[in-house]
Amino acid sequence: MALPNCPIETTLSTIKGKWKPLIILYLMNGPMRFEELKKKIGPISQKVLTEQLREMENYGLVIRKVYAKIPPHVEYSLSEIGYSLQSVFDALEQWGNNYKKLYDKQK
Repeated sequence: MALPNCPIETTLSTIKGKWKPLIILYLMNGPMRFEELKKKIGPISQKVLTEQLREMENYGLVIRKVYAKIPPHVEYSLSEIGYSLQSVFDALEQWGNNYKKLYDKQK
């Protein structure tokens, strides 16, 4: 997989989409099973969540751990690379809060 030359484009292409930021946000709190994650996110289909998690695994952001139990127990967690996005998400949160205040002042 070839990554873009621009670092911002690399970041955005890695976490882009409607669901990936939410998946990352919830996994920042620790490992979760598939169904737990699906409930937290809300209106996402099983197929789309599976696709998103697989893409994130391919990017090295998410680790999928299968426990040898009956029934099988699968848990998803952020990798070290995934956790390195914490400061990016902190900055997005700060920007979002500032934007809301500025937007409300304009009304």
